[in-house]
Amino acid sequence: MTGVVVIIVTLAGFSLSCGSSSSGNSTAPNHNAYVTLPSLGSVALLYINGATGAVSLGAKTPTIENFSPFGLALLKSKKLLYVVNAHADTIETFNIAPDGTLTPSSASPTQAGNGPYAAVIDPTGQYLLVTNTAGSNNDGGDVSVYAIDSTTGALTEVSGSPFRANSSPTEILITPSGKFVFVSNPDIGMVTAFLFCPPQSSQPQCSGVQNVLTQVSGSPVFSGLGASGLAVDASEQYLYVANSSASNLPLQSNIGNISGFNIDQNTGGLSPITGSPFTAAVGNNPSALTVDPSGKFLYAVTPGSSFSIWCFTITSTSGQLVSVQGSPFSQTAGGLFALIDPTGNYLYIGGSNGVAGLTYNSFSGAPAAIANSPFPTGVPPGKMVLFE
Repeated sequence: MTGVVVIIVTLAGFSLSCGSSSSGNSTAPNHNAYVTLPSLGSVALLYINGATGAVSLGAKTPTIENFSPFGLALLKSKKLLYVVNAHADTIETFNIAPDGTLTPSSASPTQAGNGPYAAVIDPTGQYLLVTNTAGSNNDGGDVSVYAIDSTTGALTEVSGSPFRANSSPTEILITPSGKFVFVSNPDIGMVTAFLFCPPQSSQPQCSGVQNVLTQVSGSPVFSGLGASGLAVDASEQYLYVANSSASNLPLQSNIGNISGFNIDQNTGGLSPITGSPFTAAVGNNPSALTVDPSGKFLYAVTPGSSFSIWCFTITSTSGQLVSVQGSPFSQTAGGLFALIDPTGNYLYIGGSNGVAGLTYNSFSGAPAAIANSPFPTGVPPGKMVLFE
């Protein structure tokens, strides 16, 4: 990637910093999470200590033949968990018992597309969306959409599904309002944008739209080589994409940056934020992103433990990312996933050693490792979802 302009900005001399050690946490109740363990063919229950953020490993689902779980999505009712089975091209449905343990549902499995990868449920809890890296059309990738039966949780593929999503789509994000869906295409360094228009939608942008998913005009847009992790700010004005393999030459030699896009609130169209892409002074290969619930901070995580957590403030008026003083931080992390537990100001990161847990200061954004982190899962995890 030549001719790229990369902005590196450091905020110094202000009280807002990721260098403070104060957590700013209030005690939250204990709760659960789930993590897929692809190499074991299992899904594990995790217990989260609300007071400390510590994670302990609970029961695992019994090994299922030809089961390679990866993406997963939790129903709003917290009674069902959907898990993508990349090996058999199916979606497994699990009932959730009051103690959090999982048992296969009688509605399981459901046929998926070719090479299912990631899953997300829309804000109404009525639809499950799954990316298929291989796909079933000439573009080489698509998104399957399923209606969720409100009584049984059974999945029924909607008319027109799967929907073309360009080459090898992986990560998927639906905005909190449910208006737009974004998918990353790492092998071509692009992002595909969709209108999300289920039949019951009253959104103005869905007027006259026939399909549940419709690519927006101008999609896909170029982000950067290895485009992968996705995050949207709290106001849904800005989309951020981790480009794990992008070059930052000629300004610096590290690999990887973050593209920022303005989201057109009427069409879902994407346009680059001024100064994009953004990077850290050192560190390589950011692959997963998350934004804190307040929308003040964006975290990008990389494999390993050296310069592994990049911390930025989000400029609310422009979407520009400002690398804060002390960032990037060298903590045991990993690039498999990143998510924030809003009940206790905890940041969880998937790596080869399990799940790393950190506190972060809700005023300054400062990350600090939780005692005994990382928390082992036996084998590298796939994806994680919180039982909030």
